Amino acid sequence: VSFPCQKREISNFDYLMYLNTLAGRSYNDYMQYPVFPWVLADYHSKTLNLSNPHTFRDLSKPMGAQTVERKRKFIQRYNEVEKNLSAQCHYCTHYSSAIIVASYLVRMEPFTQTFCSLQGGSFDVADRMFHSVRSTWESASRDNMSDVRELIPEFFYLPEFLTNANRIELGCMQDGTVLGDVQLPPWADEDPHKFILLHRQALESDYVSAHLHHWIDLIFGHKQHGSVAVEAVNTYHPYFYGDKMDLNNIKDPLTKSTILGFISNFGQIPKQV
Repeated sequence: VSFPCQKREISNFDYLMYLNTLAGRSYNDYMQYPVFPWVLADYHSKTLNLSNPHTFRDLSKPMGAQTVERKRKFIQRYNEVEKNLSAQCHYCTHYSSAIIVASYLVRMEPFTQTFCSLQGGSFDVADRMFHSVRSTWESASRDNMSDVRELIPEFFYLPEFLTNANRIELGCMQDGTVLGDVQLPPWADEDPHKFILLHRQALESDYVSAHLHHWIDLIFGHKQHGSVAVEAVNTYHPYFYGDKMDLNNIKDPLTKSTILGFISNFGQIPKQV
């Protein structure tokens, strides 16, 4: 299949927004906010080389399978079905949720207040706040088994969300660092506008154009669920598949409210397109 973005008929950004809209994602719903992929794996170099394939994230694999060891652990979880799980799946957390969206945009209103309300009225522990692009990538791709988050569209066009222009007191990390602006990769030269420019260039690069369809299959396409998803290490808790569950047939109000609460707090798989 040839995708419009491969033919250069539209930009990769516009194509992803179109797919998100088709799948029922909207800026008006934090629980079904547009989801965008991590496209880079290099957040440490002084210059960004978009002609080197190793600069990029593996778009054929979900965030839970970006390293061999991490993939092995999630496959083991799926096969063992831990006692505290109610269903067999690779991931009990989601790649997009209201709290993930609000955490990325916490330095801007109304997201500051949204984040606090979702956290019970206050900010999270400083070390867990979104403070560094590199550390967030390392958490979601390698270090944290409960973190498989992807990105939001703002990473490709909105430099303002990376700065603490409102001087919000976000707290102090254990190493003494006071949270302020988001720490950017060396290749961005501490300039949010340069980060957005290069990040958008990465999204529109030849490499991403040639491989983006693999990620689309995982998030919006045929690798969303079923045996193909199992093979791709891409299965989530059944409650995340909202359109696959017939809530009208669930008679127990407690069960129904539990499922709805789960979806609200932890995210929802996009509709398959």
